[in-house]
Amino acid sequence: MSAALITAALATAVLPERPQVDLTALAAERLARLRAELAAAPCDAIVLTESESVLYATGYRSMPGQVFRAHRIAAVVTADDLWLVCAASDAPAAAAAGIPVDRIVPFGRFYVEAGTGEADHAAITRMADRHPDLETAVREVVARLRPGTRVAHENETGVASAARSVKLPGEVRLLGYAARLSESAVTAALAVAGPGTTERELAAVIAATMVAGGGDPRFVVATTGPNSALADVVPTSRAWQPGETARFDVGCVVDGYWSDIGRTAVLGEPDDRQRRVYAAVHAGEQAQLDAARPGISATALFRLGLEGTAAGVPSYRRQHCGHGIGLAVYEPPIIAPGVDVALRPGMTFCFETPYYELGWGGMMVEDTVVITEDGHTMLCAGSRELTVVPA
Repeated sequence: MSAALITAALATAVLPERPQVDLTALAAERLARLRAELAAAPCDAIVLTESESVLYATGYRSMPGQVFRAHRIAAVVTADDLWLVCAASDAPAAAAAGIPVDRIVPFGRFYVEAGTGEADHAAITRMADRHPDLETAVREVVARLRPGTRVAHENETGVASAARSVKLPGEVRLLGYAARLSESAVTAALAVAGPGTTERELAAVIAATMVAGGGDPRFVVATTGPNSALADVVPTSRAWQPGETARFDVGCVVDGYWSDIGRTAVLGEPDDRQRRVYAAVHAGEQAQLDAARPGISATALFRLGLEGTAAGVPSYRRQHCGHGIGLAVYEPPIIAPGVDVALRPGMTFCFETPYYELGWGGMMVEDTVVITEDGHTMLCAGSRELTVVPA
């Protein structure tokens, strides 16, 4: 039945218009911003080892880095030079992505052959076994830097986090598209859902719609009935029944940029408690949206989300009410107690105030915004109301 649902959903799905973003130009802009932060730091070179920071600096998106938890990669950035330190298996793809071969320093063993006529191809065939591990390869790069160069790791300085926290216009466009694509995917699933539709079928439609729009599905939480109280779970074969809640928490990646949105639906007319709880969840997020602007702290937004929801659900508790988002699904600052970081124009956030009650169900609404000079702009575009699916 999933194949039929997917076919029906994709035939009628309305996908958002994908923005035209020059990824090569965007990578150059990101590197320039990183170097501007480096110029103000007490170091001359920075070693990046978070895969998202490496992507930010180099523009190279490693497929093994997305698949293998233990995959390692690094970049060394100076005011006028950039080196990629990667597994030998990454080297051919990195070169194809535009990283100069003489600035790729490989480690480990991976064999690839070359045709004739391309000097770079021949150089890549000699990249196996040059260094045993990432640390040795990084040390080689550092040894090549000018004498007296002050080198720091990204965890020792705020250079990378400062550069990544304020998004460039191209980054905002990609984040907005990823968010709207995820919204469209949930809408497509609900359009073909009804009594007996399983969680796996809902998730299959969501993932297929993301793929149709050029996104890479990353997490698809599609839960129904009592399962909707389980925060982050794999969809099951459970069938959606009339009167039950369905909670969606989904995200995809578009050109490296993440989405993370939440929506709630009821199969048939909601009862009084479902309406009341969703109204509280919605009010909590709305309180955050009403206050989101430069200068307000993450802690203050957390308090507004918590108090706004608790006004309708007095027992409401929550450890955070949102987070930054970008090349990683969770980026600082987190909207949480004790995070006294002031919002700045260009920062992007997901605001959320979900409620989970074991044995009853869960509800949420989660949206992505960008902070502007005088407030914020929603990057999501769909309805934030409780969706009613005909039973």
